[in-house]
Amino acid sequence: MNPDALNNPIWSALISAQSHFAIGGPIAKRYPAEVAPFMATPEPSAEAARALAELVAPSEIVNIVSVTPKLDAGWELLATGNIVQMVWRTDAPAPEEDASGIVPLSETDTPDMLALTALVFPGYFRRRTPEMGEYFAIREGSHFAAMAGERMKLHGYEEISAVCTHPNFTGRGYAARLINLIVARQLKRGITPFLHVNETNARARALYTRLGFEDRATLPLWLLKRT
Repeated sequence: MNPDALNNPIWSALISAQSHFAIGGPIAKRYPAEVAPFMATPEPSAEAARALAELVAPSEIVNIVSVTPKLDAGWELLATGNIVQMVWRTDAPAPEEDASGIVPLSETDTPDMLALTALVFPGYFRRRTPEMGEYFAIREGSHFAAMAGERMKLHGYEEISAVCTHPNFTGRGYAARLINLIVARQLKRGITPFLHVNETNARARALYTRLGFEDRATLPLWLLKRT
């Protein structure tokens, strides 16, 4: 478990615990488009940029985090910003594994998962994203009120992601309950939880800090379209 692997999380996941998803070669890899829109490289060289371009279809939109090589004219930079990487504090007390009112999700729940993420946090959750880890939800009657799950996995570290609450059900502490459940399960397995959050999302960052996470690094995030 090397914390330096978190400096380039997508690459580290694709060469370790999630290598079975990896498409590409020694200097450029990506997840299948139906799993996640992420690509990565270990170096910012022109050779790496060419290798990345070969993995992306025309008009496809992808994301790259941390190591961002100089790309040629065949790309359109749609957006750029910073995300804060937060990891579980070593001195934070482990939450109880309280699953009351929380249901584990399966393939049959994929349409509801896609609908909620498209409403609250569009662009990142795909049809096969649930294959990346465990996902859980809270339902209110027939409504999908909130969900959260696991995305990138490195040796010794697992990312909590897709933390979404339907606008009709905010303010009820659902996100905190879901995160606490996932953290408890990860810690029991000897895993260190981590997550990513937009640096401008003060509300989410405050929640994660209160639950037991601390800032580790600020990483660049690029949203790109292959032209």
